Amino acid sequence: MGGPGDPPEGTPEGGPGGAEDEYRSVVFDESFVRAARLQEFSARERMADHAPAVRRRPSRHRRLTRQALILVVLIAVAFGTAIYMGVRHPYGSPPARRSAESLRMTVIPLAPQGKVPGAVDAESLYARSPAAPFETGAEGIPLPASRSTAHFSDGQVVTALTTAKDYIVRSSLYPEVLTGREVRPARALIDSAQLDQFDQSFDHPAADGRHAPTGWVVRIDPARAQLADDRIRVSGSLRATEADSSTLEVTADHTFVYALRATGAPAGARASLFTVRRALTFHFDRDDLRTHQVQLINSSVQAGPLACAEDSSAYLRPLLAGQTARSGGPAGTNPYDTDSAPALCGTLAADAQPKV
Repeated sequence: MGGPGDPPEGTPEGGPGGAEDEYRSVVFDESFVRAARLQEFSARERMADHAPAVRRRPSRHRRLTRQALILVVLIAVAFGTAIYMGVRHPYGSPPARRSAESLRMTVIPLAPQGKVPGAVDAESLYARSPAAPFETGAEGIPLPASRSTAHFSDGQVVTALTTAKDYIVRSSLYPEVLTGREVRPARALIDSAQLDQFDQSFDHPAADGRHAPTGWVVRIDPARAQLADDRIRVSGSLRATEADSSTLEVTADHTFVYALRATGAPAGARASLFTVRRALTFHFDRDDLRTHQVQLINSSVQAGPLACAEDSSAYLRPLLAGQTARSGGPAGTNPYDTDSAPALCGTLAADAQPKV
């Protein structure tokens, strides 16, 4: 039985239904029509005079090829611009930082000529010594009047002087550094290029003129002496000059006087004075000024009363009230050993001691 829309007797042979089946394979679907290279004008468009019946449609493949070519050109231009800006950008390449010099150091013990004078009251010792007019603590390290140099501004000179003073305070006045408990306060100000030498000096002390901890800081043997008065007396000066167009040089010369008594001694035990003179030379490049760090180039230390026969490279081992220097001088110097520093020792003048 036929469907509602079919004749009662079905579709006649050769009728539309059969024709539809016969030409179904050649019906042009929508994608085929869109891909056609020729497109017929509409009736409205053909009404124009002399208008052709069809027009040529642009090739989709050609459009894609042109777009790809433009994209490749844009990528090439961007890549070339990036290379050009990387090679010749307006700020220029930062200059390579030079390596810091190694610190050269000398530690000279000063032996007393007799017994070390002492007193119960540390203040009276100061009053009867050459340290009587000295300032206390950091006040004895004043900053000089500063002025610009040929290649460094006044502000940069002030920064160099301030940083040098900060290092001197940390390495000479901090109790934890003086007693050997800490080195970090001083280490934090050392230029990174000198840290290996600094660390090696404390890990493996040597009297070779380069690796003595007492060349970096004032370090008193905690097994021998302790502070009897934390008001350390100081006097000295700072001076800034231009070493070259890229380096500021600060020279420091200070005398520190410490009141000491034997470790573990009661408060009423006699105290004595221990004097350390430090002559230091610092260098500052522009990176050091920016990071507030120092390059310590030269350190010359004279300290007493000390015994010449004792090694003063790792710790300073003061002679205390009533003690005398042992006989004998410092260890001998081998002139064939170019890596060793000459053994030096001096005599502490009587005028440098308190009058008792």
